[in-house]
Amino acid sequence: MASVSPDWHLTRDLEVFLDRAGSFLRSEPALHTVQLTVTDALGRSGSATFGPEPPHFAWLTDRDGAVRATALRTPPHPLNLTATTREAADALAARLSEAGHPLPGVNGLADTAAAFATAWERRTGATAQPTTNQRLYRLGTLTPPEPAPPGRARLATGDDHGLVARWHAEFGAATGQKANRDPDRWAEGRIAHGGITFWETPDGTPVAMAGAIPKVAGQIRVAPVYTPPALRGRGYASAATAAVSRAALAAGADEVLLFTDLANPTSNALYQRIGYRPVRDFATHTFHA
Repeated sequence: MASVSPDWHLTRDLEVFLDRAGSFLRSEPALHTVQLTVTDALGRSGSATFGPEPPHFAWLTDRDGAVRATALRTPPHPLNLTATTREAADALAARLSEAGHPLPGVNGLADTAAAFATAWERRTGATAQPTTNQRLYRLGTLTPPEPAPPGRARLATGDDHGLVARWHAEFGAATGQKANRDPDRWAEGRIAHGGITFWETPDGTPVAMAGAIPKVAGQIRVAPVYTPPALRGRGYASAATAAVSRAALAAGADEVLLFTDLANPTSNALYQRIGYRPVRDFATHTFHA
């Protein structure tokens, strides 16, 4: 194959993107978990899964045509960017700004996100503000809490639709995430694939939930984990997360992953107690005109 100059390639066609960059994404499932799960969901449910506009995709090739980085955006969400160099981040910022792509922000590995944010500020005059710092964890040896809180784990069913939708909305409000997807539609999709597990008390009252995103490239990501404020501090979230993690391993996952907010030391300690180990830190920068 003839040598070509390093370049970012843009498309809005999912099949084109996966044909060119799918192998790259599968080469490091943990670090690429967001793009793997988003493209999998888009393939199963279409672009309306994530927002009102078709998604944007990009991949970077080196001089030999090999893919070295990827980016995607499902409006109105920020750009998600895999690890790349400062020079490549600047080149992508140039391509997107010249093409007139408005961006609300960027997320990715902390150093990559910071490099792109700096380039975007310089090329557009926008102001970039660091807004979220997260840590990616991978499950090592699962260590369920002992003793477990009274009760048991069970999968959510169609009868739980209203509660799952409400807790999803509450989780989004508590974590500062915009409700870009209708909670009822989100709940319907998660329940349909067995993606929500409750921890319920002995009388059958749900007191916490933990979700799991379908397996892709051997990895399953746990998300979201939510306990209503009045019920926190009793071990319910830990028990629910352990149950979901055990189910992911039973489903054949090579890696079980989750993200935590570094501003929440309680959740970071909780997940480490049940066997999760740090992988890398990620960050989100929000852009303001």
